[in-house]
Amino acid sequence: MTTPFDGARLLTLAAALALAGCAQAPARPDTAPGDALARAQVPAQLPGSGISQAATPLAWRDWLRDPQLLAWVNTALQHNRDLQVAVLAVQRAQAQLGLADAARQPVVGVGVGASRAPNSKGVEATTWTGGVQLAAWEIDLFGRLSSLSDAARAQLLASEAGRRAAELSLVAAVVQAGLAVQADDELLALARQAVDSRQQSVKLAKLRESVGAASQLELQGQLSLLAQAQATLAQVQRQQAQDRNALGLLLGQAPDDARLAARPASRLADDSWLAAVPVGLSSQVLLRRPDVITAEQALLAAKANLAAARAAYWPTLTLTGQAGQASPQLSGLFQGGNFVYTVASSLALTVFDGGRRQANEDVARANQQVAQAQYERAIQAAFRDTADALAGVGTWREQLAAQQALLQSARETLRLTDLKAANGAASVLEQLEAQRAVWVAEQAVVQVRLAELNNRVALYKALGG
Repeated sequence: MTTPFDGARLLTLAAALALAGCAQAPARPDTAPGDALARAQVPAQLPGSGISQAATPLAWRDWLRDPQLLAWVNTALQHNRDLQVAVLAVQRAQAQLGLADAARQPVVGVGVGASRAPNSKGVEATTWTGGVQLAAWEIDLFGRLSSLSDAARAQLLASEAGRRAAELSLVAAVVQAGLAVQADDELLALARQAVDSRQQSVKLAKLRESVGAASQLELQGQLSLLAQAQATLAQVQRQQAQDRNALGLLLGQAPDDARLAARPASRLADDSWLAAVPVGLSSQVLLRRPDVITAEQALLAAKANLAAARAAYWPTLTLTGQAGQASPQLSGLFQGGNFVYTVASSLALTVFDGGRRQANEDVARANQQVAQAQYERAIQAAFRDTADALAGVGTWREQLAAQQALLQSARETLRLTDLKAANGAASVLEQLEAQRAVWVAEQAVVQVRLAELNNRVALYKALGG
């Protein structure tokens, strides 16, 4: 004899099998890197690449050679607020994935209830029930809930890649800020040296002019150079304060002036700041860039959301049930009572919703197309950044070498001009012009060296760290 419970179970099983037969599991989104590279219409290898296998770029701890830069980066990773926001975004995405996975599981609880209704004799009777209850549990026959879980999982991976991107950007920004502070120090030393030298020259010119050994034109030339040096000094002092403030914002705290003063007396011209970034890498290395991974996972999430929107057109199968004790008295629930249970299933198909499901699908499809375009744009931007940085590797070095040669030439010109002036063959104006040329060339060397190091930072960042 078939009991009511067996009948309900057979009905549920038959409905599940029938629906499963026509269900189609959503396919995994096709976002192969090769397809994206083809759509992006970019070369297969980076400019200047001589190998076909992808190599792993340097870790930033191996890339940084200066102990002070290492200390600043470590401090920034511990205290920077933007990086903390990125870490919290990952934690939020983890919680959202937990919510999406939990929606696929049944909700089981316990409870006690009371009902009052006429019995078979028409007498009002109270019935107490208590036991385990199964709330509405949706059987994911068509993959709607699993697609939502896939979307949440992709969003988690995108958030993790976003955290890595924030860390890479922070490391690059701290290194650039630290190099700028070093350049400010060197430019400030040059400016102070120039001011001291110009002040001594002005004193000498005034003395010579007072005894008739120098003209007013010579004195005005010295005063002009002094004013120029003082203006440059004020400009560099302002720039130094701003660069230190920028570094403090990245560190999450004000930089220690005592440590700044006590750091090693290395100069930007020294090769002890950054290791050389390998340029013989396959273009596939760009697919490991955090921003590219973020865009790829966002595309996967958009496609999973589209699959969930399409699955909403199919019927939903839900199960409910409860099992426990029933008794006319509350105390009877705890003294044996009567065991009762109920099992129910429902199959529902929405036939009219005013176009809500179609609108949701249209939105999901548009989001998927936007994510596709953003993914391809991210790959194109990765190639553009890398190509720009690689183009600067050789040119900045050539410019630096030329600028250093110009400085040596200016110093030699000043030396020869001083010899001519000592023999009365050169005017004071020629000496002043030679001194100004040396000073300008010294500043230019520092600025070009800073730009060359910043290009190394840009290349390191472009390759994804």
